[in-house]
Amino acid sequence: MIKVDNLSYSFPQKDLYNNISFLLEDGQHCAFIGTSGSGKSTLIDIIMDPERYMFDGKLEMDPNCRIGYVSQFSQLEEIKDTTVYEYIGKEFIKLQNKITSICTEMETSSDIDTLLEKYQEALDAFNSIGGDDFESIINKKLNLANLTKHKDLMVSELSGGEFKLIQVIKEMLNSPDLMIMDEPDVFLDFENLNSLKNLINSHKGTLLIITHNRYLLNHCFNKILHLENTELQEFDGRYIDYKFSLLQTKIELQELAIADSEEIERNAMLINKLRYIATHNPEASKGRSLRARVKIQERLEARRIKEPFVDIKQPNISFDTDNEIEEIIALKVNDYSVAYDEILLENVNFEIKSTDKVALIGSNGTGKTTLLRDIFKNNSDSIEINPDIKMAYLSQHQGETLNESNTILEEFFDAGFKTNGEIISYISNYGFYGEIIDQKIGSLSGGEKNVLQLAKVSASKANMLLLDEPTSHLDTYSQIALEKAIEDYKGAILMISHDYYSIANCMDYVLIIEDKTIRKMSMKKFRRKIYANHFDRDYLEIEQKKKSIETKIELALKDTDFELAKALSEDLEALIKLL
Repeated sequence: MIKVDNLSYSFPQKDLYNNISFLLEDGQHCAFIGTSGSGKSTLIDIIMDPERYMFDGKLEMDPNCRIGYVSQFSQLEEIKDTTVYEYIGKEFIKLQNKITSICTEMETSSDIDTLLEKYQEALDAFNSIGGDDFESIINKKLNLANLTKHKDLMVSELSGGEFKLIQVIKEMLNSPDLMIMDEPDVFLDFENLNSLKNLINSHKGTLLIITHNRYLLNHCFNKILHLENTELQEFDGRYIDYKFSLLQTKIELQELAIADSEEIERNAMLINKLRYIATHNPEASKGRSLRARVKIQERLEARRIKEPFVDIKQPNISFDTDNEIEEIIALKVNDYSVAYDEILLENVNFEIKSTDKVALIGSNGTGKTTLLRDIFKNNSDSIEINPDIKMAYLSQHQGETLNESNTILEEFFDAGFKTNGEIISYISNYGFYGEIIDQKIGSLSGGEKNVLQLAKVSASKANMLLLDEPTSHLDTYSQIALEKAIEDYKGAILMISHDYYSIANCMDYVLIIEDKTIRKMSMKKFRRKIYANHFDRDYLEIEQKKKSIETKIELALKDTDFELAKALSEDLEALIKLL
């Protein structure tokens, strides 16, 4: 389907790929992963329109390959006055109308041969997308996504998550040879995420999907492309097996690399000794011994084991507070209601203590973001915030808290930093250094923007954090770093999230929106609810243990304790079998 051979590409300020190669075969479901800003979306752009880019190497693809594409950004505003059926079936309806028009024209035209040719072309295109069975196919896809009842709704009546699924269905029904999706899971609620999983797994064609979603990664793919540090690693198999293979490779390579370094160091010491002897002894044999040893060193350097591929750039996220306080009621919400065209929330009541870590969950479009924004603005009589509480806010709409025309440096001057040195020292912890700090924020990836938001939230030293979808766009390494920061934080957190893992790993309890009100749910009940709908028993606990062992292996490797790393990898393999 696609063959990439030794492809290299650079921006003026950044090298993206260094001789990367991979093969994507017909029918494979491939996850494309890597840290935020590593160039995944750019590589997708190159595949879709190679003529726009000046790259080295080869990209081979059938010139007749039809590509379907789902962007990470919604185009809802462009087609809001269309029904769901009309939007999904646009190509089908267009061909159907064209065939009808040609048939009508045939009744009065004398140029039948030309019209017959046009009729056959239209009919072939009609048949290629399912033709006579098209409406039945639409119904099956909508049913698979649990959206059958939405068929006759206007697109403008859909939530953002529902529209994303409709986009996926539309592209699938056009029967592309290759379907590409860029983070289709962002902002999907639990039910819609499960529907996306079902759509991906039911698709018979070739898929290339950028995603950081751990649920999809564990359940949907039979090939992994991992882009990191300008290099690409290719793995045929499940993501869970790839992660294990990656750690095994790291253990083996790191052990070999250290042995190599030790041998090179010993040889260098011997060269220095021989050089000293040859300098003070004119015998030719001494010079020959030195030259021979230098050649050995050159060979050792040439075959030196490279540092392991899995040297991941993980941000060092931490949330500190200037004003750590005794346990008090930080926030009270009394009889809160909100409505737009219809009532979203009615007579909502809850309170959060200054040490509580709380997840706010509910289906797309139920008013979660509106509530969080109203709490931050503190502009409702129904919201009472303790005067000792200082809040910081992370928005799912990144332009709400970041000025995209600013450079990173300018953004942090605006946030109260005084000097270049102070900013550079601070944001280097979050993975921003070198020329990137002078880039416009608008040119960054979605994940990089979210990490910047997290850096600004941390710099505020607030003792209550309002986080709206903080894991969206984040790579898995940044997600894990965020979870650790939340775990270590001493203040209160109210977090909107559809990420099962972050909620299960970090939160004390859940506030769930159902039937236009909010009720409190213990983590035990939340896990039961999630298991009932999405997981086998104990899945999340096993995932958590797996993550813990992976972290211990990384620490053992950092301390060059290879025996411990190998023993832990056996424990990890046993857990993977349970999953």
